[in-house]
Amino acid sequence: MPTPFPNSRTESDGSAIIRVLSYNIRSLRDDTEALARIITACAPDVLLLQEAPRFFRWRKKLARLATATGLVYLTGGAPAAGPAILCSMRATVERAEDTLLPLTPGQHRRGLATAVVRFGKARLGLISCHLGLQKAERQAQSGLLLERLGALGVEHAVIGGDLNEGPAGPAFTQLADALQDAAAVAPRGGTDTFPATAPARRIDAVLATKGIEVLACGVPTDLPGVTGSDLRAATDHLPVLAALRIPASG
Repeated sequence: MPTPFPNSRTESDGSAIIRVLSYNIRSLRDDTEALARIITACAPDVLLLQEAPRFFRWRKKLARLATATGLVYLTGGAPAAGPAILCSMRATVERAEDTLLPLTPGQHRRGLATAVVRFGKARLGLISCHLGLQKAERQAQSGLLLERLGALGVEHAVIGGDLNEGPAGPAFTQLADALQDAAAVAPRGGTDTFPATAPARRIDAVLATKGIEVLACGVPTDLPGVTGSDLRAATDHLPVLAALRIPASG
């Protein structure tokens, strides 16, 4: 019997164990009821979305997803060109900001959804990202992503994203060298994330700064309430769920 995935809680030393879910939801073009069931079963404190709705009635669509999953909209969507952040009521929001990255001619606009939140005494920076389709573009964007991370001015931070390449790629490698690739540090559940119907590549990741303790991370294939049929129907990517211990801030 698999070890239960760590639950969210606050520790006696002020540190916080949180669940972070990163998920490319393909603009809610698939089975939104299956998607809501998966997110609800994962019980995230933070939901880092890629390909969130960003065109007609995008705010209403994100609000419906938040309501269906017991979360609240924090930032992102159209202003970030797709990435978005939702969170539970457990989080206290300090600030949020959306950033557009330089446009590569002939490619989609990319951006970052960013925020700083607190879970009790634990202060945490958040970034949701979706890197480009071209190798050189992704590598440049990963450098800009790390610059934006540094500009958050926080000791501890988490990035969730669709990196559009595997761990051997230069952009993924650059990020993993600077941060912790959570699924490599404490693997739990599935590994490959794309395509959802027959996963063969690990192109989605949760990354954490060095001071965060990674307790578990992976595709939540064995989590109660998450079924294979829902995972295949919800969108074309599989989600990545991480349990992290965030130290109390000084």
